[in-house]
Amino acid sequence: MTDYLNRIGAGKIIRDHAPLTFDYIPDELVGRDAELTKLGEIFTGIEDGRVSCRAVITGQVGSGKTVLSHCFSKDLQRHFAGTRDIRPVHVNCRNHPSKTQVLQRLITALDSGHPERGLGSGEIMQSLRRQLHGNKEHLLLVLDEVDHLLRSDKGDLLYQLLRIDEGLEQAGTLSLIIISQTQVLDLLEPAIISRFGTSNHVHLEVYAAEQLEAIARQRAEAACIEGTVPDGVLRTIGQRAAEIGDARLAIELLEDSAKKAERSGRGEIIPDDVRIVAREVGQTVEPNVVENLTLHAQLSLLSLCRRLRKEDEVTTGDAEKLYHVVCEEYEVEPRSHTTFWKHLKTLEQQQLIESRTANQTSGRGRTQHLSMPAALPGTLEKRVEGAIERSVRKARL
Repeated sequence: MTDYLNRIGAGKIIRDHAPLTFDYIPDELVGRDAELTKLGEIFTGIEDGRVSCRAVITGQVGSGKTVLSHCFSKDLQRHFAGTRDIRPVHVNCRNHPSKTQVLQRLITALDSGHPERGLGSGEIMQSLRRQLHGNKEHLLLVLDEVDHLLRSDKGDLLYQLLRIDEGLEQAGTLSLIIISQTQVLDLLEPAIISRFGTSNHVHLEVYAAEQLEAIARQRAEAACIEGTVPDGVLRTIGQRAAEIGDARLAIELLEDSAKKAERSGRGEIIPDDVRIVAREVGQTVEPNVVENLTLHAQLSLLSLCRRLRKEDEVTTGDAEKLYHVVCEEYEVEPRSHTTFWKHLKTLEQQQLIESRTANQTSGRGRTQHLSMPAALPGTLEKRVEGAIERSVRKARL
């Protein structure tokens, strides 16, 4: 009855599932060098035992806010080891949305023996003050999804944390990073805004295709058997995930594509695996888009579909040769090189294909590579063939 469980962990591609989870924190953060640099600038002076720092990180879902804060915390802790004892504590305010819950999570992270029940927020805050001023650790508190806390707390806890050293001889015991999808400081009272500083804001734009490809590559190297995830697959993942700029989508596409390939008995992912698993979240090609193309744009698209069924990319030079073959098949005189190029630009504008420019593998110069991340070439091929037949019949009437 449990034979089906024997397949778990016996994949031909995935050797470690942990790097494919959203909670995985890589040793090195890719695609966010500028944002890490800005955080480092905000935390200038943290090596001084009397200094506390504050930062706000914003960005949409999947832009890497949480992983950025974790990687920065680890880097900061390692860099100042021996100079200042920094203790990072991350609290997700979606899971701990009240002031008391956040404080309880914080104090138990610092003191595992602290009672978990029976104390109010005021008593816990006093315990926290004693804990911070009774040892040499500097607390780096990260409040993730802080908007969930602010809905009930209205900023009262932030105000108290920012003033935790007031009235005491010791200073610089707590630094604070808050994370939200939107800029939440604008909703708070001026006393809190002034203590954070209006320039201490790091906003994460959505990831570009190249960054998402790099993220997929990093996770593939950590999770998959070497040689099972070709470069073309990683490029397709980056292109598909770039439609919404979400790193979580890139990781999900990698994992689901690997599982699909394994279910098919293969030891390597192919671009069609990515396209198939992405159909639920990706773009779809409406029939009228193909129907509204000119005949030669349709012929150009068909030539690309036929090659991209088997390959992840095709150069413009090869695409033009294939276009001539398709024109001969339908007994249509091919257009000039310049006109063919214009048709490719039309297909790109319609988001039917994507292009990238790269150095030639031999000789000088650069060439353009075409791909079709938003559609299944084999499925689209049949639709284009039908449209061409209708266009040819209409032209011959």
